[in-house]
Amino acid sequence: MTSDAGVAPGYPAAWEADVVLHDGSTTHLRPIRPSDADALQAFHVGQSERSTYLRFFAPLERLPERDLQRLVTVDHDDRAALVAVQGEDERIIGVARYDRVSPDEAEVAFNISDAHQGRGLGSVLLEHLAAAARERGVRRFVAEVLPQNGRMIAVFRDAGYEVVSRTEDGVVQVGFDIDPTDRSLAVVADREHRAEARSMGGLLRARSVVVVGPGPAAADSLPGRAAAAAYTHLVAGDATLVVHAVGVAGVPSASLLADVPAPVDLAVVAVPEERALELVRALAPLGVHGVVLLSGGFAEHGAEGLARQRAVLRAAHGAGMRIVGPASFGIVAPAPDGATLNASLSRVAPQAGPIGLFCQSAPLAVTLLGAVERRGLGLSGFVSAGHRADVSGNDLMQFWADDDRTEVVGLYLESIGNPRKFTRVARRLASTKPVVVLTAGRSGQVVPPGHAVRATHAPPRTLDEVLRQSGVVRVENTHQLLDVAELLAHQPLPAGRRAAILASSPSVAALVAEALAASGLVVAGGFVHLAEDASHARVREAVAELYADPEADVAVVVRIPTVGGPEPLLASEVATAAAASGRTTVACLPDLRGITPALTATDAQGRRRTVPAYGTPEDAAVALGHAARYARWRAEDRGLPLHPRGADTRAARRLVADWLTGSTGDALALDAGRTAELLACVGITVLPATPVRDADEAVAAARAIGWPVALKTTVPALRHRADLGGVRLDVADEAELRADVAQVLALAATHHADPTAQAPLEVQAMAPLGIPCVVRSAEDPLFGPLISFGLSGDASDLLGDVAFGVPPLTDVDVAELVRAARAAPRLFGYRGLPARDVAALEDVIARVAVLADDLPELRSLELNPVTVAERGVCVLGARATLAPADRVDVARRLARA
Repeated sequence: MTSDAGVAPGYPAAWEADVVLHDGSTTHLRPIRPSDADALQAFHVGQSERSTYLRFFAPLERLPERDLQRLVTVDHDDRAALVAVQGEDERIIGVARYDRVSPDEAEVAFNISDAHQGRGLGSVLLEHLAAAARERGVRRFVAEVLPQNGRMIAVFRDAGYEVVSRTEDGVVQVGFDIDPTDRSLAVVADREHRAEARSMGGLLRARSVVVVGPGPAAADSLPGRAAAAAYTHLVAGDATLVVHAVGVAGVPSASLLADVPAPVDLAVVAVPEERALELVRALAPLGVHGVVLLSGGFAEHGAEGLARQRAVLRAAHGAGMRIVGPASFGIVAPAPDGATLNASLSRVAPQAGPIGLFCQSAPLAVTLLGAVERRGLGLSGFVSAGHRADVSGNDLMQFWADDDRTEVVGLYLESIGNPRKFTRVARRLASTKPVVVLTAGRSGQVVPPGHAVRATHAPPRTLDEVLRQSGVVRVENTHQLLDVAELLAHQPLPAGRRAAILASSPSVAALVAEALAASGLVVAGGFVHLAEDASHARVREAVAELYADPEADVAVVVRIPTVGGPEPLLASEVATAAAASGRTTVACLPDLRGITPALTATDAQGRRRTVPAYGTPEDAAVALGHAARYARWRAEDRGLPLHPRGADTRAARRLVADWLTGSTGDALALDAGRTAELLACVGITVLPATPVRDADEAVAAARAIGWPVALKTTVPALRHRADLGGVRLDVADEAELRADVAQVLALAATHHADPTAQAPLEVQAMAPLGIPCVVRSAEDPLFGPLISFGLSGDASDLLGDVAFGVPPLTDVDVAELVRAARAAPRLFGYRGLPARDVAALEDVIARVAVLADDLPELRSLELNPVTVAERGVCVLGARATLAPADRVDVARRLARA
């Protein structure tokens, strides 16, 4: 988003970004402009003498006019600079610049405002400057730093780069490659995590709030009623909370925001959409950390509303604030002591508990919170992000990862703005805490009004793969979301899939066993029968028998009486036995639902454990199945990042940058030679094919290659199709080749191919016999790079037998990708045939994945076929298309990602 419409042509608007700093506040980064001269001079004059000396190696009270114009006038290529700005007047609080000194090396310099030291500005400017420089072909930064400027040297080292330094003439010469490494990416992710967690903590741990309404004249309007409700709920939720009101009917209100004493942590705003921008600007002097925007009327109203939403967001981020909304239902943060920050439209706030719950839709928030209350669930926090203009599920996952009160996270997502970041954040969280996810639709491609999300061309199954790789538990509806969350929050993770059953009749036991099997569990032996009229002694005996089974990992208790009511002793005995054994247990008992005292007991460590009660055995089985699969995922080795030996993506980027020079933005289809050259950079060799037009050229090519050869048509419908006659293999001599050329050309003519085409045929050396496979990569505007794998042939294409992966992948991800195709058993010795070299196939896929992840300009790539032999693989054909990069998630922090 460009905040200055008057920028010069060539201004890289894509470099603009809102970022979250170390202290949880926000600021705006953008390329410097000639119009910044006065602001840069003011920044310079405001610096201390020491800071000026460290930057320029000399005292300099003011920047000379000639130097000032040189500093603000850059070409965004050989010379570039980024400024961090705050406020409506865009005061400069930090500057980072590079000047190219060789084709792939640039000298960098940084200057951070004295008043903003320690907020992480230097590190975030370095991340963004490095990303911009890499886009322009720079691969190494060098700098001259005075020895006493330890803070700047630490910024370079702490960024995760391999810094080389030496001291010469009293100056430290520093140099480092800026290509992302595992360590530098980990540093960025960790800083992003801590900053976003602090940002959310500023909202959910607020101790002073101001509610802003539309004024008494609009008391009966929707914003007026919302403001009054929010104020009432805040006051009722926590007597120690400082709550102010401006323009809220029926309560003591200040006339103006300027009359509210600062500081204020949180603002809850419900005003007509046209007033939102001015109010956000007016909140800045109060030091507000975040704004809960209950009002709608923004992006859901088309281009004008989207522009209004962006303006509000820009003003908020420029003032260091986060936005929850628009159209938010609010936020709720119950505390263990009973006090609750209820900055929401919910009259009844949930009790404190171990579940963090996030949703986007305000109407669904009503449904979710109602269900939470009926089930007796407790929440550590609840956030409704509405149209998710700023604060998203990613932000809340970052916060809940470190929150001791939160043990399980539940997310209802209507849209995912950045799937790559979601995968990264969710996978990190799911490795320590369960994450249960419900999406609006299976594909994630239906975007509700008001959600500004990039379009996607990815197959509907892509979202399945994103969530699977993330390690989250995906459920089908809100009912399952809470079913699974309450089990994971109140029971230990299952140790395995074997289930023991206690049931009130054989027919009920059969029903339970069927439901468990459908959910991926295995019934261990028979079942424990507890008759409807069993004595208390038999109840105790049956429960003891249930937990005595050493083969069982989980226990299911179902009592469905035909006469009579609840059996309190059974609930008590099950709760006690479950807590003592540590065995995951679920129950289906009359008149019990959700989390109840009747099914609660203390385990050996003194922790209160509750057996969740479900309305039907099927609900209990589904929840258990999800818990068991999550436990297995968490226990498995997730593998290591891919680093194929000899893969040089830097060389690939140089080639692509050269080939795209002067590109108008249209896709560039590479010829066979360039495709092979690109793939060679990552260690993939394509078996050469010689284009020929007739039999004489085919014979000459075959003699040069050596007999036997393969003959192929280039007609798309017949390409790689030996079964349709488009490919002839093991052509042993000239006579056979001439006959095959005539037949293939005739066949091509029946498919409307031009027989006079420049090269309708190819001659290629014979490859070892093997199983043909297809490996593809495609760059999607929303999901980024997608890798697909399948075995060649009509069956795979018609049945959609293709497996997908979303880079970055690990070695384990690649192995799972190969095995996910339903036809994959053919590679592993199917029906007595010899097993193929799957390790060599995985190596090819890994190289494609690394190339696609590091090269966003790679719009599409197809290796077809990849023949997998008993030893080795052979890539027989490859096609690639390039286009200028347009990827959302890069190696830099963004506030809205």
